[in-house]
Amino acid sequence: MAKDDLFARARAEQIRKEAPLAARMRPRTLDEFVGQEHIVGEGRLLRRAIQADQLSSLIFWGPPGTGKTTLAMIIANTTKSHFAAISAVMAGVADIRRLIDEAKERRNLYGQRTIVLVDEIHRFNKAQQDALLPHVEDGTIILIGSTTENPYFEVIPALVSRSQVFQLRPLTEEDILALLRRALADKERGYGNWKVRVDEEAIQHIARIAGGDARRALNALELAVTTTPADKQGWVHVTLQVAEDSIQRRAILYDKDGDAHYDTFSAFIKSLRGSDPDAALYWMAKMIYAGEDPRFIVRRMIIFASEDVGLADPQALVVATAAAQALEWVGLPEAQYALAEAAIYLATAPKSNSTGGYWKALADVEREGKVEVPDHLKDASRDAEALGHGEGYKYPHEFDRHWVEQQYLPDALKGRRYYEPGTLGYEKRIREWMEWMRGKGGDAGEAPEE
Repeated sequence: MAKDDLFARARAEQIRKEAPLAARMRPRTLDEFVGQEHIVGEGRLLRRAIQADQLSSLIFWGPPGTGKTTLAMIIANTTKSHFAAISAVMAGVADIRRLIDEAKERRNLYGQRTIVLVDEIHRFNKAQQDALLPHVEDGTIILIGSTTENPYFEVIPALVSRSQVFQLRPLTEEDILALLRRALADKERGYGNWKVRVDEEAIQHIARIAGGDARRALNALELAVTTTPADKQGWVHVTLQVAEDSIQRRAILYDKDGDAHYDTFSAFIKSLRGSDPDAALYWMAKMIYAGEDPRFIVRRMIIFASEDVGLADPQALVVATAAAQALEWVGLPEAQYALAEAAIYLATAPKSNSTGGYWKALADVEREGKVEVPDHLKDASRDAEALGHGEGYKYPHEFDRHWVEQQYLPDALKGRRYYEPGTLGYEKRIREWMEWMRGKGGDAGEAPEE
């Protein structure tokens, strides 16, 4: 072996050892990959395609530190195709053309495909994306684009339509813990040969505060280990205080599986129900700060919008579901604005729990068993002539104010009331209308204003 080659190999080995922990611990195979079971779990499409080396163009979309580039590197390690990578931040049209020319030559001379990873593809302008399009379409290259932005907005539709889009989710706390423990145990790439002792509460804190970002968690662990002085026996002891300093977040009393979790969430919901936006914001901020899954928070706000606000303000459900959609599209930290808006709206909205009438109806369904539908409500399209189904039904739109007195409940439940409108907000209007109808229409006096 030439002397230059020996020096090059030695230099490459030195660079590898000096690389950040997150780079050294990057999974090399699908078996090492952690998380994203919905796309690379056993039997999933992407896993099968990688293992069979039968890939089409792909776009990986997800928050930082969730495995987008790692999946691309795993593909690079397993494919027989030539693999090339460029950064959309650094590359221009000239770089794209050079890659395409090389891919064409490789295909013509050796029949070898070329897979091109474009990191942060959303940073390519339209002209740069257009330059890729014909070569993706004719199979000259197989594109793998990674992006933290919604590709349906940031990537030209023609490229999206020619690619399979896989959305990666933030890693769970358990996923992050598995990666941190692997880094501490790995003797080749991690700290397995080091005299390191990490307190359980410290590693739990890093995993919780990392917010689903593996890179952030590993960077915090590396900072904690490499900057903490060893004791007289040579041991590096990473305490909770060290972990807090390393990730710049103070631990607070919040155990996601214990009383603090349930008590904090209870305080949040009761603050919404009690129409106190300040307290609601505080408890929500505490949950997010402590690493609570924001999807859990927004799911509970959607339930609250129907259960505790209801028809007193029908827009409450719209606002809550819009916040959920904003969270999926934008992600943290920016989505905190949408979550805060929803919490303030729900706290200040008029309240009604009248939708709980559904449970009274369900109880009657369970208690009454099989109940016959009144003949005039039955489907008249099939048995009207033979059995009289639908006979006597009054079509409300043929009457004044599109309403006519008519029995809709089964005979056994005639007169039963499940829905009792509240007296606040929009539901006050509903109450007036229901009182007029339940008062036999005209017999109850003048109908309420529309």
